[in-house]
Amino acid sequence: MHICGAPADVRPALHSWFSSPLGRSIHALELNRLRDILPRLYGPVAVQIGRPGGADLLDASLATTRVVLDHPPTDVGSGSQVWGEAEALPLDSKSVHTVVLAHMLEFSHDPHQVLREVGRVLQPEGHVVVVGFNPFSLFGLRRRLGPRRGCIPWCGHFLSVTRVRDWLALLDFEFSGGNMVYYRPPVQRAVLRDRLYFLERAGDRWWPFMAGVYILVARKREVGMTPIQPQWRQRKKVTSGLAEPATKGMKRGAS
Repeated sequence: MHICGAPADVRPALHSWFSSPLGRSIHALELNRLRDILPRLYGPVAVQIGRPGGADLLDASLATTRVVLDHPPTDVGSGSQVWGEAEALPLDSKSVHTVVLAHMLEFSHDPHQVLREVGRVLQPEGHVVVVGFNPFSLFGLRRRLGPRRGCIPWCGHFLSVTRVRDWLALLDFEFSGGNMVYYRPPVQRAVLRDRLYFLERAGDRWWPFMAGVYILVARKREVGMTPIQPQWRQRKKVTSGLAEPATKGMKRGAS
């Protein structure tokens, strides 16, 4: 696929970029939206994978156990810290209720494997929150045409909302909501960013799918669950005096 180097090499540069004025501006809006989303996702265990800029994205979570996974771990927030790779999470299967992926997929050599691991560690009905750069935005245009395209974050592989949703659907996730944030161009000058702040409200109304960052929320479905069919649609057939097994999803003995 793509990117600027090994994940261990990318992380320090990504951390540095998100500590820049533009990076901090983006994180401020991301945190604002996550503070609306996370309190609605219930469960005692929440995990943040990735921490660009050193941000604690779980500060609004109501989970009693909050874990930040990074490589290597550093002091961030008040949650526990785990050293590991997103492609091979050092967590038990079905042990987590909420996972936040903070700009991990676009800088992973195998983003689909990251999502598979998230699906493995999440309990049924648990949620994943994906934060990523939108390729169909001014950020995507800057990545393709701007100078220094080989630098963080422009060397990452920006994944579209549609692609991420399709991957999640293949892994038995159901899309349950999301937000688009940061409609201003990716400029470092604070004065210019402040003057263009009106684009945040205008973007939500007039061009909602062209924001620089998306936040997707998906719920892990219970594998094997099938809707119960109305009982009157099926009737038992009798063969040699024995009733055939009821159709899958039917209550045994219904007529």
